[in-house]
Amino acid sequence: MALPRRRPRDPEGRMPLADHLRELRARIVKSGLALFAAGALGWFLYDPALAILRKPFDDYAAAHPDRTIETTYTGLTSAFSQRLSLAIFLGVIVSSPIWLYQIWAFIMPGLTKKEKRISLSFIGAAVPLFLGGVFMAHYSLPFVVGILLDFAASGTANLMTLSDYLSFVTRFILAFGIAFLLPVFLVGLNLIGILPADRLAKGWRIAVFAILVFSAMMMPTPDPFTMFLLAGPLIVFFFAALAVCKILDRRKAADRPEWLETDDTQASAL
Repeated sequence: MALPRRRPRDPEGRMPLADHLRELRARIVKSGLALFAAGALGWFLYDPALAILRKPFDDYAAAHPDRTIETTYTGLTSAFSQRLSLAIFLGVIVSSPIWLYQIWAFIMPGLTKKEKRISLSFIGAAVPLFLGGVFMAHYSLPFVVGILLDFAASGTANLMTLSDYLSFVTRFILAFGIAFLLPVFLVGLNLIGILPADRLAKGWRIAVFAILVFSAMMMPTPDPFTMFLLAGPLIVFFFAALAVCKILDRRKAADRPEWLETDDTQASAL
């Protein structure tokens, strides 16, 4: 009995919907396996990771000996669940090169060979951008923790569960990392034809305003300096992505056959 021959791969990346769904499933499985392996490593790195994430809180408590500032566990299983959630958080960061590649590899089959060559150099910046956002969040964390703890009235104690504190910190760090991927996603949407450069350019004011609002929410401080720790890089990334999208659109227009521009009522060169 002859085995069915595998369908030849379209050089332009076109495939039926069922193949797209199978491709998506394969990418999700690979990302999940990478996350599981990295999370297992994160399980054993719990103690040093916890010390790093607690440092802003502990430093603030040490600088205010007149106030009661502590974290606690609230249940029998809370320590285990906290260790598990922190292991997953570390797994997301450690496995970021793999799952970021899987996201882009799912988009790339829909691109032409020329577009793939152009985009590979840009996707190579995705991992440094994500890790750069993580580092920026870690750098900003002492400012944010200090400001939030300062809101407590004098003479009061600030007792919080460790899970609440780490939930805020890990979400804060991941939000920075994902936000720093803004230019990669903008260029990716442009390459697959969803977001032309002209439309992106027309909405730059809305984009800048949205970045400022997002940064103000993520950096709850009374001065604009700390807010621009996030907003400044994101605005630069947005306009850098806009410039790349314009270059890509010009190249697409140059490669477009002239007969496609012929009016329907006129005879084409063909």
